[in-house]
Amino acid sequence: MIEIEVVNRSGAPADEQALCDLCRHVLAAEGVEGGDLGVTLIGPGEIAALKREHLGAHEPTDVLSFPIDGRDELPAGVPRQLGDVVLCPQVVGDAWRAPLVHGLLHLLGYDHGEAMERREAALLP
Repeated sequence: MIEIEVVNRSGAPADEQALCDLCRHVLAAEGVEGGDLGVTLIGPGEIAALKREHLGAHEPTDVLSFPIDGRDELPAGVPRQLGDVVLCPQVVGDAWRAPLVHGLLHLLGYDHGEAMERREAALLP
């Protein structure tokens, strides 16, 4: 089972159930049957600070991913720690689905490129 914790400290309203539903859809399509995932919604200032700290560019962005456990094989009964996706509602507005899918694919090991773009397009509802 996928456990998803959503934290909204962005100050913007969010449909947390729709976020979770899309996460579960993407993870199931990628063959992830269990694990823990965090989705945090933050404001533009906070995401700009995270981008500067981790990527060296100081500007707001739509999504950042922080993978935790890249191991493919885990002993039975040990949940996979997928990591966290950080999304900025003030940057993405109503178009949050594509950045969320993008962030999830990064957690699963995808790098930017044609393969990731094709997978994103296939997974978007």
